[in-house]
Amino acid sequence: MPHASSVALATAAISAIAAGGTLAYAALAPQSQLFGHTLIAGQDPGEIALTYDDGPNDAATMQLLDVLARHGARATFFMIGRFVHQRPEIARAVHAAGHLVGNHTMTHPWLAWQPDRVIREELRGCNDALEDALGAPVRFMRPPHGARRPAVLRTARELGLTLVQWNVMGNDWAPIGADGVLRKIQRGLQAECERGRGANVLLHDGYDQQMGADRSATVQATDRLLTQLTTSGSRVITVDAWS
Repeated sequence: MPHASSVALATAAISAIAAGGTLAYAALAPQSQLFGHTLIAGQDPGEIALTYDDGPNDAATMQLLDVLARHGARATFFMIGRFVHQRPEIARAVHAAGHLVGNHTMTHPWLAWQPDRVIREELRGCNDALEDALGAPVRFMRPPHGARRPAVLRTARELGLTLVQWNVMGNDWAPIGADGVLRKIQRGLQAECERGRGANVLLHDGYDQQMGADRSATVQATDRLLTQLTTSGSRVITVDAWS
């Protein structure tokens, strides 16, 4: 029979592992609400929000604007502050075209592991960059990698920002081409439809490490997806419709 102290140690170890797993889920799972409310999607499976992270990017963002304009669709762009400083005219073009622009931090760090001071600097710096470029307030933000902790949500609220995650991924950071991106989105849309929920689709018009990333697969997949959605009767919206 195991010694009582051994049982106690084993129980403590199991509890620590379970707690660690819960914290990791709360910090990294896109749809977790354990650290506080985050905006995901509405309850109408006919509503789809296309969201694009890591821009503005001179190699893709303007092409996406052309595609969206052809289909009469509006999207949400979560922009990195340091790229906004480099290409403020692209940020202004996105805003002028009627799309929603949100905060994606200044330099794209994993906010869950940052001290409070850095979290505030990242969010406030990006807000300032966007508001200087757009001449309009910013109300929504997406944490890089979806990573957050209570301080991230608290700081966002203090800055008037609603934290936004996602429930469908196009995996367009992987070398899967437009066909692969489109298949991933279609599977995700079907799954959310079966759950009776709207879809918040995560895509990328840029790359957090550098300007000029090739996102042609995302542009092509977006064009084909919007053609399909037009015939399906789905409504393409921006995330503020769910706030």
